[in-house]
Amino acid sequence: MKFLCILSALATASAFTTSPGAFTVSPSTTQNNPGAAHRTRRATIVMDGKANAIRDRISTVNNTKKITSAMKLVAAAKVRRAQDSVLATRPFSETLQSVFGGLIQRLGGEAVDLPLLTQREVNKVTLTVITGDRGLCGGYNSFMIKKAEARFAELKAQGIDCDMILIGKKGASYFSRREYPIRAIYDTGQNPDSKQALAISEEIINTFLSGESDAVELLYTKFVSLIASTPSVRTLVPFSASEISQKGDEVFQLTSSDGDFGVERKELEVAEPQDFPNDMIFEQDPLQIVNSILPLYLNGQILRTLQESVASELAARMQSMQSASDNAGALAKKLNQEYNRARQAAVTQEILEIVSGASALE
Repeated sequence: MKFLCILSALATASAFTTSPGAFTVSPSTTQNNPGAAHRTRRATIVMDGKANAIRDRISTVNNTKKITSAMKLVAAAKVRRAQDSVLATRPFSETLQSVFGGLIQRLGGEAVDLPLLTQREVNKVTLTVITGDRGLCGGYNSFMIKKAEARFAELKAQGIDCDMILIGKKGASYFSRREYPIRAIYDTGQNPDSKQALAISEEIINTFLSGESDAVELLYTKFVSLIASTPSVRTLVPFSASEISQKGDEVFQLTSSDGDFGVERKELEVAEPQDFPNDMIFEQDPLQIVNSILPLYLNGQILRTLQESVASELAARMQSMQSASDNAGALAKKLNQEYNRARQAAVTQEILEIVSGASALE
């Protein structure tokens, strides 16, 4: 019986260790860094794989899952902040639309004489493209870049010259490497403000009024929901008086139910034109007032589209990080099964060796 016990002990030691000092770590290393004992020990051979290597990989995958889950929650918080920014700018937009509508009604057909409302023959178009500054957001940037490339090629095929105003580092990096004609480059940021929108709107107005471009188109991503966003194209200048005074608005609100995020969109009615009596005397000519309102309106539209694009980017990042977390969980489960099967195979092999030794002694 003593001989059998010694054989069992030797079989167990040979199955799970590669050398006598496989699990030996210096005391000072363990005291200074508790994780050093696990990292410095030699691999344990289990069947045809290494148990410690599989265990380390499982730990890495679980840590990655924690990071991606945290990034998803951070993106959700930033989407809510973008929503609050949109709601905060609504009173100003409504008042601006109301005043503009009232002035247009008061002026009648005179408003068409304003430079920013004048339609002219289009020989050159400036494309203003909004992308993100960072990646890890699925196909958000690639979809917008492909949309811009397709629009550029479409205008070129019609014999219309084009250049670009790029907002966002990803789009700027892509188009700069391919030598597209670029007029100006701006960063998107994670929290667009009116100062940033003002710099972009001034560049657009100066480009149009100087005659360097006959129209400016905006390519941005419309925020539809947390799982969908639509690359959109709209003409910024020249303005359409009817569109400014008669087009409604739309706001979005982030919601949560049973731990799942969702988005509710609400259609807003057109602001009623402000009533200016016929005998009202303006300190300035109404034409000059309208001409002063148009840059403010453009600034508001730029800010709004920046906020929508940032919300779309964050929503895409939420979905991307959710997919990464799900994939990490599935991979960790698969690795655990692989590790357990290997251990079970090693235990079975030990039992067979012990039984064989016992049978040989009988």
